[in-house]
Amino acid sequence: MNMQELIIKKRNGGELSQAEIDWLVRGISDHSLPDYQIAAWAMAVYFQGMSDRETRDLTMAMAFSGDVLDLSGIPGIKVDKHSTGGVGDKTTLVILPLVAAAGVPVAKMSGRGLGHTGGTIDKLESIPGFKVEQDRPAFIKQVKEIKAAVIAQSGNLVPADKRLYAIRDVTGTVESIPLIASSVMSKKIAAGAEGILLDVKVGRGAFMKDLEQAVQLAGTMVRIGAGAGRRVVAVLSDMNQPLGRAVGNALEVKEAIQTLMGQGPADLEEACCYLAAHMLMLGGRFTRLPEAQNWVKEALREGRGLLKLQEIVASQGGCLDFTQPGYGLPEAPLQYAWPSSRSGFIGAWDALQVGITAARLGAGRERLDDPIDPAVGVELCKKTGDPVQENEVLAIIHARREGDLEAACRSLEEALRIDDTVPEPRPLIIETVS
Repeated sequence: MNMQELIIKKRNGGELSQAEIDWLVRGISDHSLPDYQIAAWAMAVYFQGMSDRETRDLTMAMAFSGDVLDLSGIPGIKVDKHSTGGVGDKTTLVILPLVAAAGVPVAKMSGRGLGHTGGTIDKLESIPGFKVEQDRPAFIKQVKEIKAAVIAQSGNLVPADKRLYAIRDVTGTVESIPLIASSVMSKKIAAGAEGILLDVKVGRGAFMKDLEQAVQLAGTMVRIGAGAGRRVVAVLSDMNQPLGRAVGNALEVKEAIQTLMGQGPADLEEACCYLAAHMLMLGGRFTRLPEAQNWVKEALREGRGLLKLQEIVASQGGCLDFTQPGYGLPEAPLQYAWPSSRSGFIGAWDALQVGITAARLGAGRERLDDPIDPAVGVELCKKTGDPVQENEVLAIIHARREGDLEAACRSLEEALRIDDTVPEPRPLIIETVS
């Protein structure tokens, strides 16, 4: 085969065969194809798109371009979850122990945060002693014994996607639905899950800002999963304001613990209950959503998820101290209560700008090898629709240096809108695709 011919075929709107896609992916993996030709093909896909069959073939070829995790030795239907990224999205820290407490095995590989969105691995690493690196036998053994483990993505998993994504990132071809869908699903399929829940965030703080495109992405990923013999459900959820109140690694772990105690923010609890219920259905524990949701809510009240989180943390070498208000998590040396300049109602918290504020404090990174500060971040004291009085505290800024506090205040000014009337409420759960 000839790469130039494949580029021209796709440029002209043609459909690549499975054999052509397999050859292409091999060339990406073994570096026999140069970056510039892969970039040209990605740009052709950006403009011409791919059929469902092409997208599925690309997904499967990338999924099997390297190591594939074999979870067959773990009893039960193994489930996994993927979020397309958001601000304050600590749902995995709540959902994973709840699902495991119901006896459904969750073998999860997670990533680190980049830009304004946080990563589950960074949050877990803010727990003193928590080990995110495990060899595969230990990972599988932990899932067998306590039904859950979460580790960093490592090894030779989906090497074709790693190279293709790096090229897309610098050539303006990231925002292609077939390429996004195949990237996400290839990793999930290679990680061995049989049931996959996709949390597709939509709004200012999300990767997908347009609802129509988010629905298209969700549908594409669900169809890929079905074609690959996986059960997949995609939930579209709002990300115009941060989820919950905490934005920052240790702050989000603390809020996840409080949610598992039944004391979390209402929006975070709502999202977690809905997502966890779908995971329980994917895992065969329930057949009807209301029954699954009732079980999750009862488990929250009874603290079953909290006990399971403690098991997971202990199994991976971490330590949470429940005799302390902050559970032994890192705490920033400076906290500043940022006051409101006027009375009214919170009209909007721009999730993107809040995420940028936390990242600039040190909670995020621009490159994957940048260090992060686990203690810093922002806690929102008011959410969209809440009334506020002049000089009432809107947010608490957790910072390392005085200069960071001043910059964060200016940044939050850009994120906040205060109105004279109550804004129209937005639904948290927008749509479910299955």
